[in-house]
Amino acid sequence: MYVLGVWDGHDAGAALIEDNRVVYAANEERFTKRKLEVNFPYNSVMAALYYANIKPTDIEHVAFTTTEFTKTLERVFPKMREYYYLFRRRKIPKPSFENFRHNLKYTLTTLGVLPLCNTVSSAIIAKHLKHMGFRNFKLHIVDHHTAHAAKAFVSPFDKALVITIDGLGDGLSGTVSTMENGKLERHVAIKAKDSVGIVYEQATNIIGMRELEDEGKVMAMADYSYPFDFKDNKLKDLIKVEGTSIKAEYNQRKQFLFLQSIAWQTPREQFSYMAQQLLENTLTKFVSNAVDRFNIGDVVLAGGIFSNVKANMKLRGLEHIKHWYVFPHMGDGGMALGGALYTAYKLTGNTKYGFGAYLGNSYTTDETENVVKNDRSIQYQWEGLDEQAKHAAELISNGNYVFWFQGRMEYGPRALGNRSILAPSDSEEVKERLNLHVKKREWFQPFAPSMLESEAAKLLEYDNKGVDKFMTMAYKVKEEFKEVTRAVVNVDTTARPQMVGAENVPYMELLRNLKKYTGYGIMLNTSFNVHGMPIVLSPEDALKTMKDTKTKYMFINGLTITNRGGF
Repeated sequence: MYVLGVWDGHDAGAALIEDNRVVYAANEERFTKRKLEVNFPYNSVMAALYYANIKPTDIEHVAFTTTEFTKTLERVFPKMREYYYLFRRRKIPKPSFENFRHNLKYTLTTLGVLPLCNTVSSAIIAKHLKHMGFRNFKLHIVDHHTAHAAKAFVSPFDKALVITIDGLGDGLSGTVSTMENGKLERHVAIKAKDSVGIVYEQATNIIGMRELEDEGKVMAMADYSYPFDFKDNKLKDLIKVEGTSIKAEYNQRKQFLFLQSIAWQTPREQFSYMAQQLLENTLTKFVSNAVDRFNIGDVVLAGGIFSNVKANMKLRGLEHIKHWYVFPHMGDGGMALGGALYTAYKLTGNTKYGFGAYLGNSYTTDETENVVKNDRSIQYQWEGLDEQAKHAAELISNGNYVFWFQGRMEYGPRALGNRSILAPSDSEEVKERLNLHVKKREWFQPFAPSMLESEAAKLLEYDNKGVDKFMTMAYKVKEEFKEVTRAVVNVDTTARPQMVGAENVPYMELLRNLKKYTGYGIMLNTSFNVHGMPIVLSPEDALKTMKDTKTKYMFINGLTITNRGGF
């Protein structure tokens, strides 16, 4: 049985489940080259079918999610969706009455699902699918936060507390559910008007960054403020936690004006600290209360808020959390898979699905060679993966950075060793070179490390509550290893590691070889893209990025490439 999930909103994408296994998942941005694409995921759907070697007519069940009024309106009037995408990403001049537009957005998005929304959205989604050749399929609507919660089905737990928190979706901003005895059951729902996620989104916008995209920059900038107690935080009364309920002091329009008034008189580092501190305080109280109420210590976290690795670190420290799991594509980009998982669960009763991070497109050595063989600006040679792992490790140990492109593309916002840029973990010189000439991003954003899973307890203040394969959690680096990790820590000496094991053998072997050269199985790993662009999809994308950034070395699908114009 095949279940196809589609998502046509922020960070659109598709996912395919075959029986009890996730076989493909990708986001539309990789194909269209528009970061966080919002249009219907035609390319992702066709790529999923191609990977599984099936036709549209082989799909009997299709899941989609989120039928709230604003999402339905965007489906009816796609030009409105496109305009907001360009406006939000600041691809058009600043429009007049910007505050009015924001206030209108916050008014409409809290309305939730109104009469006829399900019918209208279903008709539009079905029309897209029929245009692609789908026939005789059953369309399943999955509530937004139910789709987030269903991501728990790929966690390592049989019994878990499932907490979802984001900006908002289908009239809600958060839920608490339990997963046990083969059943997912919701117990708590937080209304959209009480969203802590919207507070953080508004703060992001107010300090001049892009909402729904640059929240991670706010988190990073917060570390450059002088610290102060929460009682002195001017935003502390915006959100209150009582038991397992969250309440906002103001409606979102008044909240936006209040935040603007505080930001006007506050340095942006300090304002960022206020927003981050409010988020951490809210989440720790809420999650702690939920764990105590339901007496379940294994916790699954999903929803865009849990991309905030510093807040996640605070949650990990809660005494009553025994083990944690943050879904790797925690935000709305994971909606297609969440919807498919929940639909498959309703059809079969299954709550355990095979899953790994590497779910996207792959390319053969022959396909790769066809892209590069007539290009006189480069030279290449064939090397097996073992040789490439040794060669790349040697270059990195000598102070170089390299492009690393292998196997299937990762699912989610993080590069996890198949579409990565790799560099020494202790070289601030190479770090600055990456920032200025390759990634071209803000100076205060830290890079992250990949490390052997066996190195985690050695290098980090590590508590064995969960192995982080997906870069979803921050950890303090031990004092004695600050020099080793100079290029991969934030100013507060925290890092967001990927702990690598047998799930990615070629990448693990690279780290093992690097340890032989340097004594440590750790390196800088950042996504294979330039800032503002999606992670590369294909060899064509990789080669173009190599030339545009004048990068000298790339290891790609059995080919080792040297750029004659690189440095």
